[in-house]
Amino acid sequence: MTLKVDPDDLAAAMEKDPAIIDENDALKYHPGLMAVSMYRESHELWLKGEKEKAREINLKAHQLTGCDIHPGATIGKRFFIDHATGVVIGETTEIGDDVMLYQGVTLGGVSTNKGKRHPTLGNHIVVGCNASVLGAITIGDNVRIGAGSVVLRDIPSDCTVVGVPGRIVKHKGVKVQCELEHNDLPDPEEDEIVMLKREIEELRKEIQELKKA
Repeated sequence: MTLKVDPDDLAAAMEKDPAIIDENDALKYHPGLMAVSMYRESHELWLKGEKEKAREINLKAHQLTGCDIHPGATIGKRFFIDHATGVVIGETTEIGDDVMLYQGVTLGGVSTNKGKRHPTLGNHIVVGCNASVLGAITIGDNVRIGAGSVVLRDIPSDCTVVGVPGRIVKHKGVKVQCELEHNDLPDPEEDEIVMLKREIEELRKEIQELKKA
């Protein structure tokens, strides 16, 4: 299968996936790069009004890579999908430049109404595996969304978001890197457990002091 691959997408894949052997390996066997390249071809046809052909390519890409990117979605430069399996990107999704998605990500809608119903993502964004960004919301630039998060509201630039529903755990003042280090994400549940343990210890001390009195 001969694909027209955008050099910027290829460069992004080479930069962000250390498992790639060389360019030939990426061009022949990388499902994420394949899914993005087939999307770009289908998108061109969609804009020309050749929607039947666009949907045919969309279906083939889904069958071949496990990734479903609607031809109507708008995606910027240097877009990278790692593994591709299970990624779903809806029709009215808008994505900026230098965005990276891990497997299982959904950029979906929350209604069946026509018109804008999918998210808008800015530039330099990383979305962790199995995360969902739902509805006609806006995600600012330089945002990291943790694995398994569900984001339902607008997120300003320079944030890290984790949890269900997604909440901001870092905002400004912290350098946000494009690469998602899964083991470096804050754990809000662990923080709450630590806080509860501290409160229990303080209550125990108060009880001991009352017994002495």
